[in-house]
Amino acid sequence: MPDLPTPQDATEAALFSECWDAVLAYADLCTSGSTAAAQLAREAFALGIREAREAEAGPVRGTGRRHARLPRIPLLLTAVRTTAAAWEDAGQGHKLDPDLRLWLHSDKAARYTGPPLQRPLALRGLRDLQQADAELLWLAEAEALPLPTVARRLGLDPASAAEELQQVRTLFRDRCHRNHLDTPMDARCRSYARLLDAVTRSAAADTPGDLSRHLATCVECAEAAACLRLHGGGLPGALAGGVIGWGGLAYLERRRRAAEVRLGAGRPGPPDTDPHEGAQKARVARNGLLVAAVLVSALALGVTLMPFGGSGEDLTARGDGGREPVADPRPSLPSAPSLPPATSQPSGTARVGTRAPDAPRSPRGEKRRTGPQGTASPTERATPRPEPSRPPACRVAYDLVNQWPDGFQATVTVTSARPLDTWRVSWSFRDGQQVGQMWDAAVSQDGSRVTATAADYNKAVPAGGELSFGFLASWRGTNSPPYGFTLNGHACAKSG
Repeated sequence: MPDLPTPQDATEAALFSECWDAVLAYADLCTSGSTAAAQLAREAFALGIREAREAEAGPVRGTGRRHARLPRIPLLLTAVRTTAAAWEDAGQGHKLDPDLRLWLHSDKAARYTGPPLQRPLALRGLRDLQQADAELLWLAEAEALPLPTVARRLGLDPASAAEELQQVRTLFRDRCHRNHLDTPMDARCRSYARLLDAVTRSAAADTPGDLSRHLATCVECAEAAACLRLHGGGLPGALAGGVIGWGGLAYLERRRRAAEVRLGAGRPGPPDTDPHEGAQKARVARNGLLVAAVLVSALALGVTLMPFGGSGEDLTARGDGGREPVADPRPSLPSAPSLPPATSQPSGTARVGTRAPDAPRSPRGEKRRTGPQGTASPTERATPRPEPSRPPACRVAYDLVNQWPDGFQATVTVTSARPLDTWRVSWSFRDGQQVGQMWDAAVSQDGSRVTATAADYNKAVPAGGELSFGFLASWRGTNSPPYGFTLNGHACAKSG
């Protein structure tokens, strides 16, 4: 495994401690193995540091108060993408994920290196923010960190962090709207630009039918809608998709899980708790439980030795020789103890394991256990164990990326248990949704049943591998999640 980057000063050391796990998480998505992921992350980190130094040493953009560069984590993530493209050009593409290699040769990747006015809207909007505002927006939205944690990292007042974040969101929206108007577009998209701004400002605003149909067929305008609509929870996806590009949604999921793990690790106790004191308390608690268990066992043993209906004198009269066994390891039944003289047995009572000649049988026809206590009956031992169920042939995850009145964007990710040389994924909608556009697959729809067929470049899927595709669709009234997913005719289970 390659060595980790060596920071040269305190600034780089702080950058490494805050950003290395994010860089490594995205590099792992981009590569085909852990060794290649570590190498890609190390080279990308070095490239990102060089770009940050050049931006700091270069001229200030216009009269603004910041240099024209991305926040720290997005800057390093784009360096991962740039380094991966350099690997592909240098003949090291075999170390990369096959889907990423296809993406690097597509028009989607060309947008990140093409003319500035045609680059993704979220990327341009984030660059236009002040450095501190961009850091706040990315850490809270894309990295899924709690606001108190973000405030401590950026030196903000935790009491006003929520209000400041809302102001930054609004500022980001305004920058994206301005950049959307500056983007070269055809006359139809231009006619909808200002209407799109008005509709996305309020969650209660109704979207005209013609605009909804346009969003279902125009990827650029749908991308703008995701950046302009601050409500609905689509802002993290818009940021990751626009800044990172390939694997943005998968990166978001990884960062959310990492944030949950970090938060869960800090829940057991307060930060000032002494670990030695905690260990001592744990040992005391364990010892107390052991003592309690011993006392309960002794009490249970005493209860089993007591005769039902007898007295203390009766136990004395029996002596040690008349004590009944509690458990007998031998397979044969224990012999019944001899009955004491009639004068020592009170009338109307019977000892455990014996019955007086005239004593009535147990009520409700219950059979008295004749075997030693603590052993299972032959019927219990002979009960067969249920056979484990077979794992499903596939698992599917349906993600509603963004939704607006009369339209939505979604992705489908299927994990196949078997290797595939081609695939066909089908599902059904409940509320008459109609798919208008799909990428990474060919689509056909018959009534409520939709079928996505593999493209020429993503037919092969290894065992345990994933296939994914996205689409834009229209809806009216209700937009329930789809059901009845199948992969090549085999039913798929939903991912947890």
